[in-house]
Amino acid sequence: MLSSSISSPPVPVLPSPSLADRIEALLPQTQCTKCGYPACRPYAEAIADGSASYNQCPPGGQQGVARLAQLLQQPVIPLNPANGVERPRQLAVIDEAACIGCTLCIQACPVDAIVGAAKQMHTVINDLCTGCDLCVPPCPVDCITMIEVGGANAATGWDAWTQQQADEARARHDFHVIRLVREKQENDDRLAAKAAEKLKAVAAESAATPEQQAEQLRKKAIIQAAIERARLKKEQQAQESIKDSKDAQ
Repeated sequence: MLSSSISSPPVPVLPSPSLADRIEALLPQTQCTKCGYPACRPYAEAIADGSASYNQCPPGGQQGVARLAQLLQQPVIPLNPANGVERPRQLAVIDEAACIGCTLCIQACPVDAIVGAAKQMHTVINDLCTGCDLCVPPCPVDCITMIEVGGANAATGWDAWTQQQADEARARHDFHVIRLVREKQENDDRLAAKAAEKLKAVAAESAATPEQQAEQLRKKAIIQAAIERARLKKEQQAQESIKDSKDAQ
Protein backbone atom coordinates (compact mmCIF):
# COMPACT_ATOMS: atom_id res chain seq x y z
CA MET A 1 0.00 0.00 0.00
CA LEU A 2 1.46 3.30 -1.07
CA SER A 3 1.65 6.07 1.43
CA SER A 4 1.83 9.68 0.55
CA SER A 5 3.05 12.50 2.67
CA ILE A 6 1.17 15.77 2.69
CA SER A 7 3.29 18.73 3.55
CA SER A 8 1.79 21.25 5.89
CA PRO A 9 1.58 24.84 4.67
CA PRO A 10 4.30 27.05 6.07
CA VAL A 11 3.37 28.84 9.26
CA PRO A 12 3.74 32.59 8.79
CA VAL A 13 6.27 34.15 11.08
CA LEU A 14 4.88 37.29 12.64
CA PRO A 15 7.34 40.09 13.30
CA SER A 16 8.19 40.74 16.91
CA PRO A 17 6.45 43.78 18.38
CA SER A 18 8.62 46.88 18.21
CA LEU A 19 9.36 48.93 21.29
CA ALA A 20 6.76 51.46 20.12
CA ASP A 21 4.22 48.63 19.82
CA ARG A 22 4.90 47.48 23.38
CA ILE A 23 4.72 51.03 24.71
CA GLU A 24 1.46 51.71 22.88
CA ALA A 25 -0.05 48.55 24.40
CA LEU A 26 0.54 50.04 27.85
CA LEU A 27 -1.19 53.35 27.12
CA PRO A 28 -4.88 53.82 28.04
CA GLN A 29 -5.81 54.75 24.45
CA THR A 30 -7.99 57.73 25.35
CA GLN A 31 -6.44 59.59 22.38
CA CYS A 32 -6.73 62.78 24.44
CA THR A 33 -3.54 64.52 23.12
CA LYS A 34 -2.64 65.72 26.63
CA CYS A 35 0.75 64.07 26.18
CA GLY A 36 1.50 66.67 23.51
CA TYR A 37 1.02 64.31 20.60
CA PRO A 38 -1.99 63.88 18.28
CA ALA A 39 -2.78 60.35 19.47
CA CYS A 40 -1.43 57.53 21.62
CA ARG A 41 0.58 55.93 18.82
CA PRO A 42 2.69 59.00 18.00
CA TYR A 43 3.40 59.41 21.71
CA ALA A 44 4.49 55.78 21.94
CA GLU A 45 6.82 56.31 18.99
CA ALA A 46 8.24 59.44 20.62
CA ILE A 47 8.96 57.55 23.85
CA ALA A 48 10.59 54.78 21.86
CA ASP A 49 12.93 57.13 20.00
CA GLY A 50 13.74 59.10 23.14
CA SER A 51 12.14 62.39 22.11
CA ALA A 52 9.44 62.21 24.79
CA SER A 53 9.41 61.15 28.41
CA TYR A 54 7.26 58.31 29.76
CA ASN A 55 5.47 60.53 32.32
CA GLN A 56 3.28 62.61 29.98
CA CYS A 57 0.01 60.60 30.06
CA PRO A 58 -2.46 61.95 32.67
CA PRO A 59 -5.18 59.35 31.91
CA GLY A 60 -2.74 56.57 32.75
CA GLY A 61 -1.78 58.33 35.96
CA GLN A 62 1.06 57.31 38.21
CA GLN A 63 0.32 53.65 37.63
CA GLY A 64 0.71 54.25 33.92
CA VAL A 65 4.11 55.84 34.53
CA ALA A 66 5.11 52.80 36.58
CA ARG A 67 4.01 50.41 33.84
CA LEU A 68 6.08 52.25 31.24
CA ALA A 69 9.04 52.57 33.60
CA GLN A 70 9.05 48.80 34.11
CA LEU A 71 9.03 48.16 30.36
CA LEU A 72 11.77 50.71 29.72
CA GLN A 73 13.77 49.64 32.79
CA GLN A 74 13.75 53.19 34.06
CA PRO A 75 12.97 54.64 37.49
CA VAL A 76 9.39 55.57 38.35
CA ILE A 77 9.10 59.35 38.16
CA PRO A 78 6.17 61.68 38.93
CA LEU A 79 3.58 62.47 36.30
CA ASN A 80 4.56 65.69 34.53
CA PRO A 81 2.11 68.37 35.76
CA ALA A 82 2.63 70.29 32.50
CA ASN A 83 0.57 67.58 30.78
CA GLY A 84 -2.21 67.54 33.37
CA VAL A 85 -3.12 65.76 36.57
CA GLU A 86 -4.35 62.28 37.36
CA ARG A 87 -8.10 62.36 37.81
CA PRO A 88 -11.19 60.14 37.70
CA ARG A 89 -12.45 59.09 34.31
CA GLN A 90 -14.44 61.81 32.58
CA LEU A 91 -17.57 61.49 30.49
CA ALA A 92 -18.86 63.99 27.92
CA VAL A 93 -22.50 65.01 28.29
CA ILE A 94 -24.35 67.01 25.64
CA ASP A 95 -27.18 69.36 26.58
CA GLU A 96 -29.48 68.06 23.88
CA ALA A 97 -31.87 71.00 24.22
CA ALA A 98 -29.07 73.46 23.43
CA CYS A 99 -27.38 71.37 20.71
CA ILE A 100 -27.67 72.97 17.25
CA GLY A 101 -26.46 69.93 15.31
CA CYS A 102 -23.28 71.52 13.94
CA THR A 103 -21.43 68.13 13.91
CA LEU A 104 -18.18 69.76 15.11
CA CYS A 105 -18.07 67.51 18.18
CA ILE A 106 -18.61 64.45 16.01
CA GLN A 107 -15.65 65.45 13.88
CA ALA A 108 -13.50 66.06 16.97
CA CYS A 109 -14.22 62.74 18.71
CA PRO A 110 -11.25 60.41 18.07
CA VAL A 111 -13.20 57.22 18.84
CA ASP A 112 -16.56 57.96 17.15
CA ALA A 113 -18.41 58.02 20.47
CA ILE A 114 -20.81 60.80 19.40
CA VAL A 115 -23.71 60.17 17.06
CA GLY A 116 -26.01 62.54 15.25
CA ALA A 117 -26.46 64.31 11.94
CA ALA A 118 -26.23 67.84 10.60
CA LYS A 119 -28.90 70.08 12.18
CA GLN A 120 -30.04 67.15 14.31
CA MET A 121 -29.52 66.51 18.01
CA HIS A 122 -26.24 64.84 18.95
CA THR A 123 -25.67 62.43 21.82
CA VAL A 124 -22.72 60.66 23.44
CA ILE A 125 -22.55 56.88 23.65
CA ASN A 126 -21.40 56.62 27.26
CA ASP A 127 -19.74 53.23 26.99
CA LEU A 128 -17.57 54.44 24.10
CA CYS A 129 -16.53 57.82 25.50
CA THR A 130 -12.89 57.91 26.64
CA GLY A 131 -13.24 61.25 28.42
CA CYS A 132 -10.68 62.94 26.17
CA ASP A 133 -12.72 66.22 26.22
CA LEU A 134 -11.65 67.05 22.65
CA CYS A 135 -15.30 67.62 21.80
CA VAL A 136 -15.64 70.55 24.22
CA PRO A 137 -13.58 73.35 22.57
CA PRO A 138 -15.17 73.14 19.07
CA CYS A 139 -18.75 73.43 20.37
CA PRO A 140 -20.00 76.91 19.37
CA VAL A 141 -22.82 76.94 21.93
CA ASP A 142 -20.96 75.44 24.92
CA CYS A 143 -23.49 72.64 25.32
CA ILE A 144 -20.94 69.94 26.25
CA THR A 145 -19.75 69.40 29.82
CA MET A 146 -17.39 66.83 31.29
CA ILE A 147 -18.53 64.94 34.38
CA GLU A 148 -16.58 62.55 36.57
CA VAL A 149 -17.56 58.89 36.50
CA GLY A 150 -17.89 57.24 39.91
CA GLY A 151 -18.67 60.09 42.26
CA ALA A 152 -16.55 61.45 45.11
CA ASN A 153 -14.56 58.25 45.65
CA ALA A 154 -14.01 57.52 41.97
CA ALA A 155 -10.91 55.61 40.94
CA THR A 156 -8.22 57.35 38.89
CA GLY A 157 -5.68 56.35 36.27
CA TRP A 158 -5.62 52.70 35.29
CA ASP A 159 -7.86 51.86 38.26
CA ALA A 160 -10.65 53.67 36.40
CA TRP A 161 -9.94 52.12 33.01
CA THR A 162 -9.54 48.45 32.09
CA GLN A 163 -7.22 46.94 29.51
CA GLN A 164 -10.24 45.74 27.57
CA GLN A 165 -11.61 49.27 27.42
CA ALA A 166 -8.23 50.51 26.23
CA ASP A 167 -8.02 47.85 23.52
CA GLU A 168 -11.54 48.63 22.32
CA ALA A 169 -10.84 52.38 22.26
CA ARG A 170 -7.69 51.76 20.25
CA ALA A 171 -9.62 49.68 17.72
CA ARG A 172 -12.26 52.39 17.38
CA HIS A 173 -9.60 55.05 16.90
CA ASP A 174 -7.87 52.97 14.23
CA PHE A 175 -11.20 52.58 12.43
CA HIS A 176 -11.85 56.33 12.85
CA VAL A 177 -8.56 57.15 11.13
CA ILE A 178 -9.25 54.69 8.29
CA ARG A 179 -12.75 56.13 7.85
CA LEU A 180 -11.45 59.69 7.61
CA VAL A 181 -8.89 58.68 4.98
CA ARG A 182 -11.57 56.84 3.00
CA GLU A 183 -14.03 59.74 3.19
CA LYS A 184 -11.36 62.21 2.10
CA GLN A 185 -10.43 59.99 -0.84
CA GLU A 186 -14.06 59.67 -1.86
CA ASN A 187 -14.52 63.44 -1.65
CA ASP A 188 -11.34 64.06 -3.66
CA ASP A 189 -12.55 61.62 -6.31
CA ARG A 190 -15.91 63.42 -6.51
CA LEU A 191 -14.21 66.78 -6.90
CA ALA A 192 -11.87 65.39 -9.57
CA ALA A 193 -14.78 63.95 -11.53
CA LYS A 194 -16.65 67.25 -11.22
CA ALA A 195 -13.62 69.17 -12.49
CA ALA A 196 -13.24 66.81 -15.44
CA GLU A 197 -16.90 67.28 -16.38
CA LYS A 198 -16.53 71.04 -16.06
CA LEU A 199 -13.49 70.95 -18.36
CA LYS A 200 -15.48 69.04 -20.96
CA ALA A 201 -18.33 71.53 -20.70
CA VAL A 202 -16.00 74.49 -21.14
CA ALA A 203 -14.31 72.85 -24.14
CA ALA A 204 -17.71 72.27 -25.75
CA GLU A 205 -18.77 75.89 -25.38
CA SER A 206 -19.05 77.93 -28.54
CA ALA A 207 -16.36 80.60 -28.74
CA ALA A 208 -16.80 82.66 -31.92
CA THR A 209 -15.04 85.90 -31.03
CA PRO A 210 -11.43 86.35 -29.90
CA GLU A 211 -12.71 87.55 -26.53
CA GLN A 212 -14.80 84.43 -26.06
CA GLN A 213 -11.91 82.23 -27.12
CA ALA A 214 -9.60 83.96 -24.63
CA GLU A 215 -12.16 83.51 -21.85
CA GLN A 216 -12.56 79.87 -22.77
CA LEU A 217 -8.79 79.34 -22.63
CA ARG A 218 -8.65 81.11 -19.27
CA LYS A 219 -11.34 78.85 -17.79
CA LYS A 220 -9.66 75.74 -19.17
CA ALA A 221 -6.31 76.80 -17.71
CA ILE A 222 -7.84 77.34 -14.27
CA ILE A 223 -9.56 73.95 -14.27
CA GLN A 224 -6.51 72.13 -15.64
CA ALA A 225 -4.31 73.75 -12.97
CA ALA A 226 -6.75 72.60 -10.26
CA ILE A 227 -6.74 69.06 -11.64
CA GLU A 228 -2.95 69.04 -11.73
CA ARG A 229 -2.70 70.27 -8.14
CA ALA A 230 -5.06 67.51 -7.04
CA ARG A 231 -3.02 64.93 -8.96
CA LEU A 232 0.25 66.06 -7.38
CA LYS A 233 -1.30 66.10 -3.92
CA LYS A 234 -2.65 62.58 -4.38
CA GLU A 235 0.76 61.42 -5.59
CA GLN A 236 2.47 63.01 -2.59
CA GLN A 237 0.01 61.37 -0.19
CA ALA A 238 0.65 57.99 -1.81
CA GLN A 239 4.41 58.43 -1.39
CA GLU A 240 3.97 59.45 2.25
CA SER A 241 1.78 56.40 2.84
CA ILE A 242 4.44 54.12 1.37
CA LYS A 243 7.12 55.79 3.53
CA ASP A 244 4.99 55.40 6.68
CA SER A 245 4.42 51.72 5.87
CA LYS A 246 8.17 51.13 5.46
CA ASP A 247 8.94 53.00 8.69
CA ALA A 248 6.42 50.84 10.55
CA GLN A 249 8.08 47.63 9.41
